[in-house]
Amino acid sequence: MASFRIRLFREQDSEAVRALFARGILEHAPAGFRHVLRSARARLALLVLFVGARAGGGSWVLGLGTVGLALVLLWLLVRSLSADYVRDALGTDLCDIPGTYLRPPDCGFWVAEAGGSVVGMVAAVPSRDAPGALELRRMSVSREQRGRGLARALCREVLAFARARGFDAVVLSTSMVQVAAQRLYEGQGFRRVGTSSPNLLGTILHFQIFHYRCDLGAPDGAKAK
Repeated sequence: MASFRIRLFREQDSEAVRALFARGILEHAPAGFRHVLRSARARLALLVLFVGARAGGGSWVLGLGTVGLALVLLWLLVRSLSADYVRDALGTDLCDIPGTYLRPPDCGFWVAEAGGSVVGMVAAVPSRDAPGALELRRMSVSREQRGRGLARALCREVLAFARARGFDAVVLSTSMVQVAAQRLYEGQGFRRVGTSSPNLLGTILHFQIFHYRCDLGAPDGAKAK
């Protein structure tokens, strides 16, 4: 098995990092769609559509066709949550990684490299919402490289960075369908401290964002921010 190494981001990594991030987010859309279909609200709505179309048109085919059309629309809505998130990230911080994560103080951006290719990434910035905390952001690992400990190594890199800079805690957010990520973070000492919806559409679809926090012991001689 090939080894990997964690290193700081370089300018030439930009294209690979953006592509890795986009793939990593969009691949969760099917899991989000399955989550919505499991909700009682969605099942009831589909049943009402079927019964209404069946009664109004007097045809089972019309009822089934209406439900099929609704499922297509629902899939597009769920996928738009991921697509909008990717579009926003690529147009903001991931559009200028050095300016966002390397030049400002107490920020960082690391990649995992294997076989000469970028296969993982993570960033960190001081949190705007949690004073004294560092925010872990943009964690992503290539599907082909998962299960080798890359995500754990990237997470520990951020935790070590936070301790060295004297932060009180590390905070992060992840979606409710990213179960593997939740297990990873909880295994590294993070605890869930809250939930939210990304927007109105997320509220309607009952799609939640989980917020996590890992409290750190300040190293000797370090002053908490």
